Amino acid sequence: MASDTPDAAAPATATGPNQLAAAFGRELSLASRSVHADDYINNHRAVAPPMHVSTTFRYSRDPEILKQWSNIDPNAPHDSHIYSRDSAPNTTRLESVLSSLLGGPTLTYSSGLAAFHAMLVFLNPKRIAIGGGYHGCHGVIELVSKLTGLRQLELESDADLAQLQPGDILHVETPLNPTGEARDLAYYRRRADELGCYLTYGVDVILHSGTKYFGGHSDLLSGTLTIRPDHAVTPQPDGKPNWVDGLRIERLFLGSVMGSLEGWLGVRSLRTLELRVVRQSESAQRLVDWLAAEINTPGSEVGGLVAKIQHASQQPEAQDAGSWLRKQMPNGYGPVFSLWLRSEDHARRLPSKLHLFHHATSLGGVESLIEWRAMSDLKVDKRLLRVSIGVEGWEDLRDDLLQGLRAL
Repeated sequence: MASDTPDAAAPATATGPNQLAAAFGRELSLASRSVHADDYINNHRAVAPPMHVSTTFRYSRDPEILKQWSNIDPNAPHDSHIYSRDSAPNTTRLESVLSSLLGGPTLTYSSGLAAFHAMLVFLNPKRIAIGGGYHGCHGVIELVSKLTGLRQLELESDADLAQLQPGDILHVETPLNPTGEARDLAYYRRRADELGCYLTYGVDVILHSGTKYFGGHSDLLSGTLTIRPDHAVTPQPDGKPNWVDGLRIERLFLGSVMGSLEGWLGVRSLRTLELRVVRQSESAQRLVDWLAAEINTPGSEVGGLVAKIQHASQQPEAQDAGSWLRKQMPNGYGPVFSLWLRSEDHARRLPSKLHLFHHATSLGGVESLIEWRAMSDLKVDKRLLRVSIGVEGWEDLRDDLLQGLRAL
């Protein structure tokens, strides 16, 4: 958000990016918007965004223009702030770029789970249908249920979906963590419309763990909520504050605001978002194709240790040019996949045999990671290894995996 007050909030896409589109007669590419979507906020000659660490900002010296919870600087109307729990320069720039990239006004939070919690508090559903996916979201649901009685239902059960009512939530994670497989968003949009529910991925509100690919360097925590533009209209048909205003006001009291340093790191990282993710996705696909071929080759030394590989590209729909998967992911199937080794002992030991892969949790960084997933998810099968591909040469990563498997 570029506005400085809850009652004046407006999508950050309303000024700078539209001016750029008008100048070129078309919307700029994702790569160009990653670099320039926040240009209109910059009121300094520096090319690189400055780092601001102040938590509070001076009011006007003119007592005649003082207005409660308003602190507009006429010399910098898009970079005016009061207190960093509401807004701050670095996070405002980050929200501006993300609003352009994601197609709707975006708010940042201190982590992905903080954003998920804020969404549940704001929508306050009685029921939420959720599949497997990230175990942290299930933990947040358990906490909220203690206060509200929120019921968790199974996303992939028709009987459970039939229990949903208007105002409830369908939470669809795609690609799925930790396996890297995709889910059909169009199908769940249809189900949400039939049931009068909110769909929390790609339609009513998009939740991202900005810690992953937006950050991309394993050095910041953040979460984001991107709101469908018509939900940001004031006033809402029911007379309530629009979603952006409501979420922002509630964020003041939840206290889950993103830090200024992390906001600065986020802007720095988004500049290379497309470059990084395209490289990571291409390398991951080459590795998945190699591993899949080895697994399916009789007598292969890789197949002797690896039982199967899971990735969106290995789903049957990936082979059908007209499938929902090909339409939903036209530019690649993502840099995360999972390996299932034939024994728990081998899965636990393989990371220690590798040189280029760090044995660590999380994903999306420039460094390739591998995690014996049982380290951080107590309920997962202990034969599972999650792999996140970085920006190293894919041949080097392939040879590292091969030597590691041979060492077993």
